[in-house]
Amino acid sequence: MPLDPSHSLADLGALSKPADTLIKKVSKAVGGLFMPRQIKRVADAQAYAALKEAETEIQITDLHRRAAYRRLEEDALHQRNMESIVAKTLPQLDDDAKPDAMDDDWTANFFNKCRIVSDDDMQTLWSRVLAGEASSPGFYSKRTVNFLSDMDKNDAELFTNLCGFVWMMGDIDPLVFDYQAKIYNDKNINFNTLKHLDSIGLVTCDGVGTIVRIGLPKKFVIIYYGKPLILEMPEDSSNKLEIGHAQFTRIGRELAPICGSKPVAGFYEYVKERWKQYLPESQS
Repeated sequence: MPLDPSHSLADLGALSKPADTLIKKVSKAVGGLFMPRQIKRVADAQAYAALKEAETEIQITDLHRRAAYRRLEEDALHQRNMESIVAKTLPQLDDDAKPDAMDDDWTANFFNKCRIVSDDDMQTLWSRVLAGEASSPGFYSKRTVNFLSDMDKNDAELFTNLCGFVWMMGDIDPLVFDYQAKIYNDKNINFNTLKHLDSIGLVTCDGVGTIVRIGLPKKFVIIYYGKPLILEMPEDSSNKLEIGHAQFTRIGRELAPICGSKPVAGFYEYVKERWKQYLPESQS
């Protein structure tokens, strides 16, 4: 729930221990930006002091005043964005989260990048990264945070669509077998959109060949949004399996679990039919 811009995170009332620890961690890393109700007074005082100091050196012009007020408005907007992201993060924290173990440099970089994010959906995505890092410090790389700062909403939506086709096979990767199949095209997944996601660094996409998993055992389970499928391969060991034309980069693999994707209707059955030669009799 976004905060009223007239209030600080410290006015939220009783917080869980991880939430309280996260706010203190954020305040330490970004210079006390989340201290209660002092933000506007401090900003106003600093702006006034800057104006008075300038008056002793040059005559204040309308341009100087406009520049000072613009800076105040920008600072207020950045503050509102950061507080909104943190407020969205707090309900996602488990009791065993460890925000105190988050790296200060990582945290400072995170808020330096996210402060310009005003879109509600994108703020939600940023909050999931912060919650994930608080739960498992060191999981999200600075490179992923920096990538996210350049990611626009259309790219985020396209990536979320692709993640609707993700299966867990040890690692997670999308299964895209046919660029022209209706089940993919209905979600705007085709050769051009996959190559776009490749160009921005979320997937690697081979336009001609297919990606192959190697070293697979005789029998194993793959999972689609909690729904298992057993595959039985022809050899006792060292089996191979084609998984389609795309796989995640490290950045894509870090963002896929938190992008908010949903299972695509009929895709479980589509994959089951695609790999019917590997199904045990009990699942045929």
